[in-house]
Order: sequence, then structure tokens, then C-alpha cells
Amino acid sequence: MAKYSIGIDYGTLSARALLLNIQTGEEVCVSEMAYPHGVMDECLPSGKRLGDSWALQDPQDYLDALQVTIGELLQKSGVSPEDIVGIGVDFTSCTILPTLADGTPLCKTEGFEDTPHAYVKLWKHHAAQYCADELNAKAEAMGEKWLALYGGKISSEWMIPKIMQILKEEPRVYNACDQILEAGDWVVWQLVGHQARSACNAGFKGIYRHDTGYPSKAFFRALDPRLENVVEDKLSTDIRPIDSCAGYLTKAMADWTGLKEGTPVAVEIMDSIASVPACQIDGPGKMLMIMGTSTCHEVLSAEERGVPGTCGIVKDGALPGSFCYEAGQSCVGDHFSWFVNRCLPSDYKEEAEQRGISPHVLLTEKASRLKPGESGLLALDWWNGVRSVLMDFDLSGLILGMTLRTKPEEIYRALIEATAFGTRQIIDAFETAGAPIHELYAAGGIASKNAMAMQIYADICNKPIKISGSDQSGALGSAILGIAAADPALTGYKNVNEAARKLGKIKDTVYHPMAGNVAIYAQLFAEYKKLHDYFGRGENNVMKKLRALRRQ
Repeated sequence: MAKYSIGIDYGTLSARALLLNIQTGEEVCVSEMAYPHGVMDECLPSGKRLGDSWALQDPQDYLDALQVTIGELLQKSGVSPEDIVGIGVDFTSCTILPTLADGTPLCKTEGFEDTPHAYVKLWKHHAAQYCADELNAKAEAMGEKWLALYGGKISSEWMIPKIMQILKEEPRVYNACDQILEAGDWVVWQLVGHQARSACNAGFKGIYRHDTGYPSKAFFRALDPRLENVVEDKLSTDIRPIDSCAGYLTKAMADWTGLKEGTPVAVEIMDSIASVPACQIDGPGKMLMIMGTSTCHEVLSAEERGVPGTCGIVKDGALPGSFCYEAGQSCVGDHFSWFVNRCLPSDYKEEAEQRGISPHVLLTEKASRLKPGESGLLALDWWNGVRSVLMDFDLSGLILGMTLRTKPEEIYRALIEATAFGTRQIIDAFETAGAPIHELYAAGGIASKNAMAMQIYADICNKPIKISGSDQSGALGSAILGIAAADPALTGYKNVNEAARKLGKIKDTVYHPMAGNVAIYAQLFAEYKKLHDYFGRGENNVMKKLRALRRQ
């Protein structure tokens, strides 16, 4: 009798569930649900306005997505819940919410329905930048050794700056909540009935280390006396490895989803890291790019070392036996969507409609006819601030070289090139730190749908690129972890590494650098680096000044 695992991938705009045959690796079916409330970056459902750089979500959307997507999997496949051995969950991170002791989101309690800080703070909520600046300055002044292992800076996207913002701006939320946790950990809590916080989330986004735990009470007290006991009061020291079982599906959630009560549920994993087992990344020298609204870069190593501009290093963070490094770009797919949604001329929209294709396909078709350098444009990919390597979300985007003859496809290609230059900057940071990158792997919608973009990345990075064999690599990785949560006697797999080797997938397609393009892009990258340092390292703070004026 065939056995199956379910992987649930919570993205920025939607959740996807995948049903995986654990013997054959067949992806039996996929279901997706967009979040009804989407990303709230302008106002709450009540109409209450939000400030600059806010990004919130409604946690009920996550539970509704569970019910809808799993229900569709069961309906489409006809698979019996009895034959599902495990469930895995991945989630965009760092996405946090305050809750009561029983897990009730604070935004769903009386008196907090119209309080922005009571809602989920999405990963791309950047309004805590000033808190991150304070944290980094304090950590540097106190000589905190862990800072170097986070690339020298903690991002405003991470957990502690977001908690600091809550405490500073809405202390009644901080005081009223019993827990503040990652949304992925919260979903697992709802599934199994108790907390089981992920070492992946805690390590990458919560300043938690496998050997020393969280920063000291003295450090938190130096940040704010009210934070001295934040770990005991709002977080947890019960941190679980990602290849372990968090617990078993409760009766209430079995009724909600249609699954069997007692089904094993894996400890949650970050959405980007979930693609590592799905893409068979099993050793050093390989960088995996998970390309969606943003891009995350994952590298495995046997060694732990500080790499400037990286987001963190976690022991066993992706697979047991390796340190996992993460870097990232906070605006990639969002970058291209911004241009299509805000800047595309009407005649291009009409042409796309007449031909029955998306504007992205049309622009890619036109941009693919351009040679490297032909547009005369160079851009900085900072439309949503900078994660790696500068860790500064008060920076903003730039396009250089525009004329009255500039065409939309030239801008579109320049934006794609800018994101590739950003990835090249990250690769150089790893290699300068003594961690060579020999080949690239790519997963996500851009990797599977846009051959032009992948060739541009190969040429700019001067590395071959292999492509994930699954269009749902996050959900596939989560399903593999769902197998690891189950009894090996039932699944036939001793551990997650064995399951990943058999069930991970890579396509035969490889994008190789083209020598002529590499030479031209090397010249453009040299200019990109000059702009990067001029605007990003303090020589000209005009971007920060413009952001400050906007906030006034």
C-alpha cells in the first residue's frame, strides 16, 4: 500500500500544500490558497492607517489555508488519511505574532482588534529598523561575539528588533501577550496542541545558538530593562531540531483538516531552508538560491565562520551534520512585479492581453533580444532595502542611465541584472571569507519559468546554475521532513538525509556562463560595486535623508 506525506509551504501571499508519494517521489497533487487579507501594508481591515515600511498579516488566514488546501489534496487524490505518515510545515521568516498562553492571537482578543502591533508582523516589515540600529550598536559596544556570526549586523526583519518595536511603541501589547513566536511555530502549535519551537527559526532569526542559547540577560537589560527576562517571559528555551517530531495532530485539527488524529507533525522549518533537502544540497561549495518575492541564499559547510553580510549560521539548520549559512536579498520577484504593476505602459498591457500572455512574459520576450550592456542602464536592487550584504533597510532603489529613448523592456532587464549583481556581491562575500562557491542551484517560480533570468545570473555570477526538479521545492522539503517525523519502520527511511537523497529532485537543465556575456557583465559589475559602496556605505546618505523626509 502506498504511503504519503504532506508538505505545507506558507509563502508571502499564499499557502501551498503538496501530497508526496514517499516511495516513488511522485508529487501526487498540489493545492494553493491566497490569503484573503493578503499583506496589509497600508491599513488594517478596519481602515486604520499603518506607518511607513509596515507589513502585517491576519493569522486566521493561515488556519483557513490549512483547511482549504489539505481538503483539496484529499479530494483530488482520493488518498485515505490513514495512508498519510506525516506532515511538514515551512513558513516565511522572520514572521512573528503575540499570543495568549493558549495560543490565541492577541489581535483576535477584545481591545486589540484595531491595534497594529497585535497582528502578525510579516518578514518584510521593516519599521523596526531603528530598533535594529540600537541593537547592533549595543552589541558592538558590548563586544558580543555572536554578532560576527550574523554577518556583523542583525536585520530589522529579525525577531528581537520587532519585539523591541512592540515594547517601545505599544507596551500594552507586550504586557498583555504571554508569548511572541514565529508564525510557523504557531501553526505547528495549533496542529499538535503545544509549543515546539524550531531551532531553524530560533537560530537564524532569534539570535539563538546551539551551544550558548540566547544572548545574556545583561545584553537584553542593556537594550531595555523591561527586556531582561524576555526569553523566560515571551520566548522559550525548549528549542527542537528540525528533523524531529513536534507532536501529533489533535482531534480538533483532524476535524478541521480531514486528516487522521495522531498523524505525526514535524518541527517547522523556514521556507527557504526547506528547499535544501528538496534540491539535494548535501555539502560545501554549493549555493542554493530560493527565488520568489525575495531571494534567500543557502550554503552548507562543515565549519563555522563569520561571513560579513550573511544573515546567520545554524548548526544542523538545514540537514543534520552541517552548518547552514543564509544570506538574502529582500526584493527580487517583488522588484519585477513593482515595475509591471506601477510602470508598464498601456500599449504593453494591451499587447499582452491581445496575445493572451502575462506582462512578465511579454517583457521577458522583448528583454531577451537585448545584449548585455545594450540598455545603457545600471540599477541598485534596493526597492525593499538591503538584506545582504549591507543589512540596511533605510536604503532604496536606483536606476542610472535613463534617457527619453529608454524602453520598458530595458528597465525590466536592468532590474533583473541588478538582482543578479546583488547575488554576485553575496557570492564574493562568501569566497572572500574562505568559503568558495563552485556551483549554483535555483528553486522557486523565477527559476522554473524565466530562462532569460537564469542565463543572466549564470553570466553575471560566472557559475553554472542547476534548477530544482520541483516547482514546489519548499513544500517538497517540508513533506520530506514530514517523513522524518514519522516512524522509520513505517516509512522505510532512517533519517531526513536518506529521504532527501532519494526524494530530492534536480532537472537535467544547466545554465552555463557564456564567455562573451561574462566579460561585459564583469565591467558592469565593477560599476555596480562603486554605486553599491557610494550609496550604501555612508559616502552619500541621500537615500536615508529621503526616507527621513518622507516620514516627517
